[in-house]
Amino acid sequence: MFGEGTDMNALLQQAQAMQEQLMSAQQELAETEVTGTSGGGLIVATVSGAGELLGLEIKPEACDPEDTESLADLIVAAVRDANNQASALAQSKMGPLTGGLEGMGGMPGGVPGL
Repeated sequence: MFGEGTDMNALLQQAQAMQEQLMSAQQELAETEVTGTSGGGLIVATVSGAGELLGLEIKPEACDPEDTESLADLIVAAVRDANNQASALAQSKMGPLTGGLEGMGGMPGGVPGL
């Protein structure tokens, strides 16, 4: 299964170290807050680095009882903006770590939780 000269113990240690780095990065992402905006700052959405919606600020000027559809669109846009930023943050933190999995034969189906 492994080529000659492969030290199985070293390979296992490398895998364990990578797993610890992934868990640390996931924890850091869960604790990081990212904001997204829409409508020139009328709506501000705050999400965790893992993409969980943590808060939503709506300025009074965004509230028009005659046009709730536009308000809904602004909210969706702000949350989408925040999630895009959270995804970019996750990629910058996890990309280098998960890219190293290819050198270990890859991980079919990806790494759960990423």
